[in-house]
Amino acid sequence: METLQFKTNIKCSGCVSKATPFLNNTAGANNWSVDVQSNDKVLTVVKEGIASSDAIIQSLAEAGFQAHLIGQE
Repeated sequence: METLQFKTNIKCSGCVSKATPFLNNTAGANNWSVDVQSNDKVLTVVKEGIASSDAIIQSLAEAGFQAHLIGQE
């Protein structure tokens, strides 16, 4: 199973709530998580289907957040 990791500016649970509908639509519910305690506010996405890193970045931009791909496994 492939995972993607992004450095984001999602800083709190309110930000996660705002991003949730966008990420659920792009990555699918239960396929992503954000570590708001880490310095880089890392978003980890389990890549399923056609969700690409560009689609995730665009989705977060629509929600008002920035994301930069930092890892892919």
